[in-house]
Amino acid sequence: MMSTLDPRTVERLARIIVDQDGPYSRAGWQLERLLRDSGWPDPPEYDGSFRVGWLVDQIADRRDDQAAVERLLCRVCDPLEYDEGMSVAEEFRRAVNGVLEPERLTINYVAGRPVLAELSPDGSGPRYTEPPDLEARIRRLVRDDDTVTVLGRRIAETRICEHGGAHTMAIIGIGSVVEGLLLALLTERDPDSKFLDGNGKWARNQRPGLASLIDTVHAKGWIQLDAKTFMHNVRDFRNYIHPRKELAELPDFDADSVQLCWSPVRALLNDLEARLDSSD
Repeated sequence: MMSTLDPRTVERLARIIVDQDGPYSRAGWQLERLLRDSGWPDPPEYDGSFRVGWLVDQIADRRDDQAAVERLLCRVCDPLEYDEGMSVAEEFRRAVNGVLEPERLTINYVAGRPVLAELSPDGSGPRYTEPPDLEARIRRLVRDDDTVTVLGRRIAETRICEHGGAHTMAIIGIGSVVEGLLLALLTERDPDSKFLDGNGKWARNQRPGLASLIDTVHAKGWIQLDAKTFMHNVRDFRNYIHPRKELAELPDFDADSVQLCWSPVRALLNDLEARLDSSD
């Protein structure tokens, strides 16, 4: 889980993002838009001061909101941010990762979406973990207190399973948290909402499954196609809750399997936060 970044790291990141006098220099209004598109709550207005210093101050003001900082770093490396797409996003990713390496962090693409990960202890690659401040982030998105409590309990139980080596149950827990979150968001924001069925048609369903929920939030524009595609992989893993499926396929889940499920959850959560206002 990402800890508070060192002040010098923040300054170096701000210089990369602003790219003053560089080919991708961001004006003040573009910095405002960047923070807004990163899903920052109450994004600040640029005050006309030195752009690097202003951005350093904005990041420092959110030192206690690790999720907001993570979304900013991912947005900077997101192909959707640039007219040129992946070619420019990859330039920024390499520069950002050069600064993040001493913090033991890295941004990688998971099904085309930028996701922040920890560097493995030996530096051999990314290590995906539970999204930072997960319960608090769900609380900002979901209005019903009972739902938040239930999801919080499932998160805690999933943690216990992951840390205890119960990898299959951890994966099932991750899937159940996503299912509960998506169902709550859809029913709270549109109580009369229809859901996409297996044939891609809209229909009323009192008990939509996880596949239907994923397809529906994508159709509403709440998550990107890449996040949708990879979340269906998580759903397939979650379906090993059925012993018959497990006996037929005999999966050998391990800690890496759990990490593979956390990474698309990070992408999904970033998309939801960037597109949904908790006050909607």
